[in-house]
Amino acid sequence: MTDPRPAADRIVTLDVVRGVAVMGILFVNILGFALPDTARFSPYAWGLEGPADLWTYAATMIAFDGKMRGLFSFLFGASLLLVVDRAEASGADPAAVHYRRMAWLFFLGLAHATLLWTGDILMHYALVGSVAYGFRHSSVRRMVACGVALAAIEWLLLGAIALSFVAMQSADTPAAAQGLRDFENGFGIPAPALLAQEIALFRGGYAGILQHNAAELATTLYNTVFIGFETLAYMLFGMAALRSGMLTGAWSRVRLRRWAVIGIAMGGTGYALLLAWMLGQGLDARTVILGAFAFPPPLRAVMIPGYAAAILLIAGGGGAIVARFAAVGRMALSNYLASSIVMCFVFYGWGLGQFGMWSRATLYLPVIAMCAGMLAWSPWWLARYRYGPFEWLWRSLARWQRQTLRVPSSRPKR
Repeated sequence: MTDPRPAADRIVTLDVVRGVAVMGILFVNILGFALPDTARFSPYAWGLEGPADLWTYAATMIAFDGKMRGLFSFLFGASLLLVVDRAEASGADPAAVHYRRMAWLFFLGLAHATLLWTGDILMHYALVGSVAYGFRHSSVRRMVACGVALAAIEWLLLGAIALSFVAMQSADTPAAAQGLRDFENGFGIPAPALLAQEIALFRGGYAGILQHNAAELATTLYNTVFIGFETLAYMLFGMAALRSGMLTGAWSRVRLRRWAVIGIAMGGTGYALLLAWMLGQGLDARTVILGAFAFPPPLRAVMIPGYAAAILLIAGGGGAIVARFAAVGRMALSNYLASSIVMCFVFYGWGLGQFGMWSRATLYLPVIAMCAGMLAWSPWWLARYRYGPFEWLWRSLARWQRQTLRVPSSRPKR
């Protein structure tokens, strides 16, 4: 892999963590590409054909769900600070640089959500990242304290939703009955007519999907309010990790190992106990709302720094495979969008039309293939070009100037 910029311009370990995160996100997003929406929370909604599917649900919940999105938010906060710091060092206006980048990221996300997939996260990051900029001069202690407070607010919001479901169960009113049906459709087993409608939509033509995506934009933007507190918390944690030296190599391996062991052990044990309770309760809508939705935020809040520390430990050893993960991270935007393009083609009706046809376990075959593709094509591309294709587009738009893409040839001229 060839990087045309000086080595000091990049923090390779940060790229490695970002690469792991962008691949890990696909392990969760695949459910949104390939199965009805409720299947993400409830294995009984669709795609459960045998014990392997239930084990896959358990493994995904413990290892990936929420953690990869949080890890990517963690890295987004750190990268935000790096860009702002470099803008200030070069004499540019850091606010102008930052908000131009966020504006164009928002429009890239808008195109992604409208033309491809409603699960877009780029608009969300652009909006939350605009708020995170206000914390750039905060101390590490304040970043962490504000992040903890924001994560607590998110937990209270999710808990309030779960409590509303419990309250509806004890109420005997038409409104409560309708609310319980809505919860069942979202967290349990949806009505057959709703499932049939969703499957027909995504196995159908592009025009119907495009219309659906446009209609869902308001909901996608509303989710920024709904989960924005947690996202901002993780961005602040990432900013604190950069300022404290965690992501720049200043922490000792002993300290990183301590964080990795404690974070992953505490969070993983909590998730395992939570999952055991959910399975014991039969994974009904009430159990899923509490176990997969309301209770996990504190657990993933400790797991995400633990994951980051573990990846940093592994990345510190270097090697060819680490370089490949770093290349994936350097092209995180391109790899994220390429995943959407490929998976929408495989599962939507304008492509191969495989939506709802795969069991939960078998969905991870194309995921693994896509991750292998990222590890193969990212270093190949970066040996020839300075940026990933969408990174180049984003950079050119943000600077309103076409950026040089191709890496200069090292061969002597004749």
